[in-house]
Amino acid sequence: MAKRAARVKTDMAEAGPVEAKAKAAKAARPTLAERLPALAAPGTGPGDASPSAASSWREARNAAARARLEKSLPAIFPTSVLRHALARPLAPPTPRLAVESYWRHHILRADRLARALAARSGQPEGWTWRLGEGRPDTRRGAAADEDLAEKGLPFSFRVPPAPFREAPHALGKGHCCVCGQPVYRFGWHRDLWGTGTPNRNAAWHAACVAAWKFWIAPADHVKELKRRQGHRCAQSGKRLLRTAEVDHRVPLYRIWREERARPWPALLGYWGLPNLQVVNRAIHVDKCAAEAGERASMRRRAAGPGAGDPAADAE
Repeated sequence: MAKRAARVKTDMAEAGPVEAKAKAAKAARPTLAERLPALAAPGTGPGDASPSAASSWREARNAAARARLEKSLPAIFPTSVLRHALARPLAPPTPRLAVESYWRHHILRADRLARALAARSGQPEGWTWRLGEGRPDTRRGAAADEDLAEKGLPFSFRVPPAPFREAPHALGKGHCCVCGQPVYRFGWHRDLWGTGTPNRNAAWHAACVAAWKFWIAPADHVKELKRRQGHRCAQSGKRLLRTAEVDHRVPLYRIWREERARPWPALLGYWGLPNLQVVNRAIHVDKCAAEAGERASMRRRAAGPGAGDPAADAE
């Protein structure tokens, strides 16, 4: 490090002010080996075993990816993300891909962070949870002068409410369309680099994207939820079988009917981890049958079955 700093000082004396500033910034940026010595170098197998073709390809690919990552990595970067990136079987070659990979593999942490950021933003003034009219396929060819108040509205109560995705409350580039908070470099949620201004080319946090995918398709993350429950059924306490399924404790149709007036950050909890459970399939089937009977009973009691209530349609 001392020799490199001395060499940089000599070069700076011979170069112009712009080149000197660029070289100083490059010299201040630590290498991967200096950041995480234990993970910077690829692992080696037994000395007497020759690597397979797949192992050789992976090592060559990871060496190129690490070199590219080190070249584009800023001096300040989340250590946990870098540790995750270097420990992956296939290392991500850019800082943004490293951030996305981190949140994709820490989905429950992303869920908590996205809901915390939404609570920090709060509910926009004048916003109410509404659904769009018609179906998505009937509005693809809509005229250019369509009502902006309908733009961005979900078409089902099963989609989480997102006021900052709706045209009247959209904050534009530089703010996350999911939680409403500023977006900084690499889709990060904090200004680690002290720029003071958000990234005007981004419209979402990497964590919020991962959380959104988790909210609309929690069954894709059944392994993480099983592990969190200790592989025990949330209803019976018995061992979770391979056919176990993800279930919402409070059904979403009931949220639309009974909890619609709650503040927006509180509503997100019904799509996130607090309202999710993994149960064995037999229990899930019985629960779904009871909920279907409840909806049918409510339709029979209503004066106009299903009129004006999207929750009246069974899935």
